[in-house]
Amino acid sequence: MSKQPNVIIFGIDSLRRDHMSAYGYKHLTTPFLDKVASDGVLFEQHFSPSIPTTPAYASMLTGMDVFGTDVVALRHEGPLGGHVQTLAEVLGENGYNTTCIGFTGNPSSRGFQTYLDYESWQPDAELGRSPKAEKLNHVAIPELERLAAEDKPFFLFLRHMDPHSPYLPPAPYERLFYGKDEYDESLTSMEPVYQFKPFADYLKSWIPEGVTDHEYVTAQYDGAIAYMDVCIHNLFTKLEAMGLEEETLIVITSDHGETLYEHDCYFDHHGLYDCTLVVPLILKFPGRLPAGTRVKDVSLISDIMPTVLEYLDIKTGAAYDGRSLTSLIDGEKTNQISEFYITECTWMRKHGWRTPEWKLICALEPDFHFKPEVELYNLIQDPEENINLADQEPEVVAFLQNRMNEHIARREEQVNRQNPIYTNVNWHGRNKIFTSSQEAYDSLHIGSIGNARSLQAKSKEKKKEEVTSND
Repeated sequence: MSKQPNVIIFGIDSLRRDHMSAYGYKHLTTPFLDKVASDGVLFEQHFSPSIPTTPAYASMLTGMDVFGTDVVALRHEGPLGGHVQTLAEVLGENGYNTTCIGFTGNPSSRGFQTYLDYESWQPDAELGRSPKAEKLNHVAIPELERLAAEDKPFFLFLRHMDPHSPYLPPAPYERLFYGKDEYDESLTSMEPVYQFKPFADYLKSWIPEGVTDHEYVTAQYDGAIAYMDVCIHNLFTKLEAMGLEEETLIVITSDHGETLYEHDCYFDHHGLYDCTLVVPLILKFPGRLPAGTRVKDVSLISDIMPTVLEYLDIKTGAAYDGRSLTSLIDGEKTNQISEFYITECTWMRKHGWRTPEWKLICALEPDFHFKPEVELYNLIQDPEENINLADQEPEVVAFLQNRMNEHIARREEQVNRQNPIYTNVNWHGRNKIFTSSQEAYDSLHIGSIGNARSLQAKSKEKKKEEVTSND
């Protein structure tokens, strides 16, 4: 190999691992990614502890947790702090060309030399459907050709949006996993979805009028994943034809999972339940990674950057919160992660503590679902987290709160900053702290696809101001 390996990270937004056939899902949603996994390494218990998009990608692309990044909210105010270096910045300093596709304007995407975009939200006017991954390919393949023609290794970051709402896969994928009548008037499961006022207008803007069966909407999510899987196959075919497959480290992962019809958090990614925390991680590097390996130990999103840097043999001297996963991949004995801190700052401000047996969730403000302030779930007896045991198990609550608070105090002392979940009080942009669930319910509202998109990206003018102020 005449130059450093290339790196391609597939950052697939809102992809929960339990809806991938590679992870045992009942539907064959990811046949190509299943093959990639069989040629590489699959991590069975990979988690994104801090949701949603902005803190998750900040962690993925810096190797730091929320204390290290100081980023905890979707609507992070200001740029990513200068106290951290992103993977794009590190690789750029080490002779790489770096390109980011589909993630312009977010603080967590700092440091790329080239930014390219594609339409990843609005459906096509004629079809009423959204071929997101194909549109990404139209941008990504020419950029891949440009990067390959340079006499430099490259880092290409691709943010796929197909599993992110609106779920509008093109035909025939919209019927691939659903054969019933979605307009059956005897079904009523969509009634609570339409009655949830904060999301109702947004969901009605893309769910076909008159749909009565929530399973149809979930089938659109699965169909979007299957459609994206084929489009990713297209990219790999191009990579192979260009002779780049053997010299490219592939990372396939996600920023967070998705709530579909669970916990009243309809077709979104809020709520600190496992459906939002479980994400895939698949690595492929021919000749360097053992094919067909499945790692059972827990890994976290902050482990990705240290792992990539180790395979590239790039040393930065930084003390990452994440750890390189090379020892786990090689089957060596290493310290296992058994418990970790979790945070959410999307539509609710909460944090908690997860162990193999228990999940503690504590609200820092009243939430718009009118949920209790403290939730406790036994993950072994109740893996779907439907039975709140907080009142029945006060000693367990106290024990987990103590473990969480000890961790917070330790990390605050290490970074010499307050926990960002405490300081990001304007996480919703309303300039107030909610005093009741009714106030939160009445205040938070997504009106359209355009509004949803604007929450994740700053305006170009605002971004220029922050880049200038950060230089």
